[in-house]
Amino acid sequence: MRLSLSVTGSTLALLVAFGSLAIPPAEAARPHRSHPVQEAPEQDEGVPDTAPASKSDTTLTELGGTQDTIIAIINSVPLTRRDVDNRERLFVLSTGLPLSQDVLDRMRPQIMRQLIDERLRTQEILSRHINISPEQIAAAIEGIERRNGMEPHALRNKLAQDGVSLTTLIDQIRVQIGWMQVLRQELGAKSRMTSQEISQRQEALRRQEGRAEYLISEIFVPVADPRHSESELKFTETIIQELRNGAPFPIVAAQFSQAQSALDGGSMGWTQEDSLDPEVVAIVKQMPEGAISNPIKVAGGYVIATVSGKRIIGHQPGTLLDARQAFLPFSTPLNPQAPTDQQRQTLEKAVHLTQTVRSCDELAAANKQLGEVRPSNPGELQLERLNPQMQQILSGLPIGKPTRPLVSAEGIDILMVCGKKTKNFADRTPSEIADQLLNERVEQTAQQLDRDLHRKAVIEYRAKP
Repeated sequence: MRLSLSVTGSTLALLVAFGSLAIPPAEAARPHRSHPVQEAPEQDEGVPDTAPASKSDTTLTELGGTQDTIIAIINSVPLTRRDVDNRERLFVLSTGLPLSQDVLDRMRPQIMRQLIDERLRTQEILSRHINISPEQIAAAIEGIERRNGMEPHALRNKLAQDGVSLTTLIDQIRVQIGWMQVLRQELGAKSRMTSQEISQRQEALRRQEGRAEYLISEIFVPVADPRHSESELKFTETIIQELRNGAPFPIVAAQFSQAQSALDGGSMGWTQEDSLDPEVVAIVKQMPEGAISNPIKVAGGYVIATVSGKRIIGHQPGTLLDARQAFLPFSTPLNPQAPTDQQRQTLEKAVHLTQTVRSCDELAAANKQLGEVRPSNPGELQLERLNPQMQQILSGLPIGKPTRPLVSAEGIDILMVCGKKTKNFADRTPSEIADQLLNERVEQTAQQLDRDLHRKAVIEYRAKP
C-alpha cells in the first residue's frame, strides 16, 4: 500500500509521501554544491569512523539498548539509530515495494545524512521562534487520510501496524512547514515578481524559440568528498534500480534528492538546455520519455534524471478538452472474478445513466446526486498528456455523448466531452512565468541558507547507522 500527501507552501506544490513528508534539503546545490562542514573523516563506505563516546554520549544506549545508540551529534543534538530505523520504515511504506535488507542497508548512510540535514533545519526554525501549531500538523495528517480514502485516525493505526512511530511522521511535517516559513522570511519582498521581471523573461523565451526544452525531473545526490565518491555512486545505483522496479519517482526524489526541486517531487518543470548541467543535457537529448537515466556525474555529485516530455520552445500544439464526469463508487474493491451484488447493481445503474444522460449539465447533476465522490468537473484536460487508453476513448468521442462505463477497482466512471479547442501549450501566461521565477529564487535562497547552516555546524559522528 502506498500513500501520498500534497502540501502547499506559498506558491509551491510540495509532493510528499510516507517517508518523505519532510522534504530533503538542498544542502549542496548546483553549480556550487560543495561546502565545508565540521565533520569527522569518512570511511570508504561513506560512514565516518566511529569516535570514542564519552560517558554522557552513551546515556541513551544505557537506557534504550542498541536502537538508542547515538550515531551522530549535531550541534549538541543527538541522532539515534532508532531515528534512522523509523525513517527507513517510512520509506518502505512510501514506495509500496518489497525492498530487500541489502538495499535498505545501502540506503542507511544517505538516510542518516538526510536526518542530519533535518536536524540543522529544525534548529534554524527554532532559532527564529517559528511555531508550528498542532492544528497545522493535524490538518496535514487529515489531508493524508482524506486523499487516500482513509477513515479519520486510520493513519495512526496503519503506522502502528507497520511498526512506524507516528512521531516520526509528525516531526517530518513540522520540519517541512517550518522550513517553508523560514524561506518566506528570507525572501521577504523578493517573493513578489515585478512586471518588468516577467517581461524580461518573456523576451528571453522569445529569443529561444525553436530550441529544445524538456519536462524533466531530477534526483541529486551530493558527494561530500570528490576524491571518495564510491559510497554515493553505490547509493545512486541502488536508487536507480528501485525506480526501474517501480518506486514512484516523486516520492523517492522527495525523500532523497538534495536539490530544491525535491519540494516538487523532483520536478523541474519545462526546462531549457542552458538551465541544465551540460552532462545532463547530453543524456536527456537521447533519453526516451519515461526512462530513468544512469548516474550522471555533475559538479558536486550525481544526478538521476527522467524526462516526461520534449518540445520546441514556442511550438507545442495540442488539444484541450472541457469534460464532465460521474463516478459510481463500489463499497468494496472489485474482484472481477467475483463481483458483489452491490457492484452488479452499480454497473446496471451506470449503463442506465449512459443511455439516458444527454448533456454535460445532466451528467454533472447525476454525479451530484451520487454524492460527488469525484468532482463533476475534472478541469481542462490536455488530450496528449492522458494515458493512451484514455486518449483513444476521448479523441473520437462526439461532444455531448457519454463514454461507456469505465470500470476500475474503486468504481465506475462515465465521462463526457463538453468542448474541444486547439492550443499552443508552449505559450506561458504571466502567472506561470512568475511562478517559475519564484521557484528559481526559492532555490537560490535555500541553497545559500543550507550552505550557511552546514558551514557553521559542529557534527560529531559516533557510530555507523
